[in-house]
Amino acid sequence: MQSEALIAIIVFIAAYALIISEKIHRTIAAMSGASLLLLFGVLSQDAAIKHIDFNTIGLLTGMMIIVSITAQTGLFKYISIRSAQLVNGQPLTLLIVFSLITAIGSAFLDNVTTVLLVVPVTLSIARQLAISPTPFLMSEIFMANIGGTATMIGDPPNIMIGSAVPDLSFMDFITNLAPVVLIITVATLAMLALIYRRSLHGNTDARAKLAALNASEAIKDKVLLIKAVSVLLLTIAGFFLHQLIGVETATIALAGAFFLLLLSGERYLEKALAGVEWPTLFFFVGLFVLVAGLVETGVITELAKKALALTGGNLVPTTFLVLWMSAIASSIIDNIPFVATMIPLIKDMGELGVTQLEPLWWSLSLGACLGGNGLLIGASANLVVAALSGRGGHRITFLGFMKIGIPVMLLSIVISSIYVYLRYLL
Repeated sequence: MQSEALIAIIVFIAAYALIISEKIHRTIAAMSGASLLLLFGVLSQDAAIKHIDFNTIGLLTGMMIIVSITAQTGLFKYISIRSAQLVNGQPLTLLIVFSLITAIGSAFLDNVTTVLLVVPVTLSIARQLAISPTPFLMSEIFMANIGGTATMIGDPPNIMIGSAVPDLSFMDFITNLAPVVLIITVATLAMLALIYRRSLHGNTDARAKLAALNASEAIKDKVLLIKAVSVLLLTIAGFFLHQLIGVETATIALAGAFFLLLLSGERYLEKALAGVEWPTLFFFVGLFVLVAGLVETGVITELAKKALALTGGNLVPTTFLVLWMSAIASSIIDNIPFVATMIPLIKDMGELGVTQLEPLWWSLSLGACLGGNGLLIGASANLVVAALSGRGGHRITFLGFMKIGIPVMLLSIVISSIYVYLRYLL
């Protein structure tokens, strides 16, 4: 093994151990590890920058600014009061409703945008009902990753697969993935209801006070509300049309953010920028560079090749290997570089005589998207929700997330395995 690869592995494992231990902030651990890779010459600065997904960083920044300004209008508090009143303050019903909203939103927007819109409402509802928001936030994380699996635009791995395989259309993703996503959604919600059943009991006094509230009084600035909602709707429309108009989602989000600042005035600038989760953004930068060290030194490619060689090109074991390997890898590292590595490997298998590649593409999609539910650093949506929750005083720890995330991930991958076998391999 070349020295650069060995250094990349050691630094990655050391940074990962610090993140798990939570002895120091995960952003410091990730950025320190990334810095070491540059200082040791494993990566050049240009190579590191090339691997940073600025579309994700820009999308997060733009949407955080829009959400920060929108929050100042009182809209999220209004929605939370009305939502809770409509279900008589029943926490379990609210959890199911907001989970389904998150899943559907993640299928047709992207999961990060969806949680940025849903989480502030969730935190407000929890305050109104005097209950912990953690069960709701955990459910929304899982549903964001599950829902994003259903369409070609819901999660980056699907976008990458759709771009690399021209024969797969937008409707192909829906017809092949949406059925199993529906099954996984129901199974996951049942599991979460079982896990959180004791903590999903609302405070009777809080529910009575909530029923008596006038939701319209929560709106603080109607003029700003009209501006913010208009820009938000335009931005969401841009996300739907971004492939058609050839503009990346980060550009749309940042344009929307600064257009809203232009409309609202510079007095909102400092508060809007204060609403951006800078530690989360820098954590992503550090994580992208840490994974880049494994990519550039060939570690990920070599591991994937050796794993696929074990099956000898036999379709059934290869399909299951791709599914489970994708799930496990995507819970540990960012799924974007992993999928980027797997796409040419699967294409090569077609050239080597594997006649049916379709089961492999759907297995890669399911594993990469659903694997993100396993660990806190497995998907962008996980970290965004954790950051917003921490800011609201409800910390989601790495180990606390893992205790529920691993069972949820395993449940979804087992269901996916049965689905793939019955539909494509039987």
